[in-house]
Amino acid sequence: MRVAILGAGAIARTMCATIRGMAAQGSDVELYAVASRDLTRAEAFAREEDVHHAYGSYEAMLEDPAVDLVYIATPHSHHAEQMKLCIHAGKAVLCEKMFTPNLKQAEEVLALAHEKRVYVADALWPRYMPSRQIINDLLMDEVIGEPCMLYSNLCYSIEHKARITDPALAGGALLDVGIYPLNFASMVFGDDIVRINSTVELMETGLDRTETITIKYQGGRMSQLMASTAFNSDRRAVIYGTKGFMIVDNVNNPHRIEIYDRDERRIPKRIVGVPPQITGYEYEVEACLRDLQEGNLEPREMPHEQTLMMLRQTDALRAIWRVKYPFE
Repeated sequence: MRVAILGAGAIARTMCATIRGMAAQGSDVELYAVASRDLTRAEAFAREEDVHHAYGSYEAMLEDPAVDLVYIATPHSHHAEQMKLCIHAGKAVLCEKMFTPNLKQAEEVLALAHEKRVYVADALWPRYMPSRQIINDLLMDEVIGEPCMLYSNLCYSIEHKARITDPALAGGALLDVGIYPLNFASMVFGDDIVRINSTVELMETGLDRTETITIKYQGGRMSQLMASTAFNSDRRAVIYGTKGFMIVDNVNNPHRIEIYDRDERRIPKRIVGVPPQITGYEYEVEACLRDLQEGNLEPREMPHEQTLMMLRQTDALRAIWRVKYPFE
């Protein structure tokens, strides 16, 4: 599978490291091309990351018949337009989160993909990781009894980055970091939501800086979530059950899961690790490789309806906060 990268920023470099690592382990993937609106930048990126071909426009790269999969690594605001370019060119797509800034754009993209029968995947990486199944299996085994309450957070001090503070780039905490606690809650408790409440602090540009989110589900389960671009947090998630609780060390890339008994809250009775990884992105690439070989049009780990469901939640939160992007 020849992978082309659309965009030449930091996250594109992480994907390059991922694909090189996969190829070194024998996976049938190739770091084939990179495209930027600036050919000089694309060529420099290609030299530094050992990419075979560099293009000075996205359209030129999409005309290359050898490209099998396009990984979109640009700001959220550009994703819908760029995915449509790929779909019209007949190129399979793996789009970095957020898939699109809002539900309407996602519906348009997926309708076009369905019409053209082109594969499109949402690169929300925890959905593809082995840790997801490990956590699900532990909960199914009732190691903490019946799950009742969940807490998770993800906060980074990243407001020095223009994409975070610029409304035109669909910045703010929610789409960049808040999606991970939301996604974790969705993976654990599902999406049968009764009510969402939230409190927000806004930046001077009108975007969300820090938010707390409370979700109530059918059956009485609840999630309490936090996200911010103003400070760093411990990034943990905790699932509380009737017989104990579970601590996940990193909500967007788990490495360690601790199980605690209801009556012993200081020392874990069990510690579960996750498999070693290259970067953690390899699982979404492996899913794309499998799906293209099998002729699937969406990944089973993150079906299109789940992408739309997450965007319904982010749209609902922005409606509570009265946060809109200039292009909406």
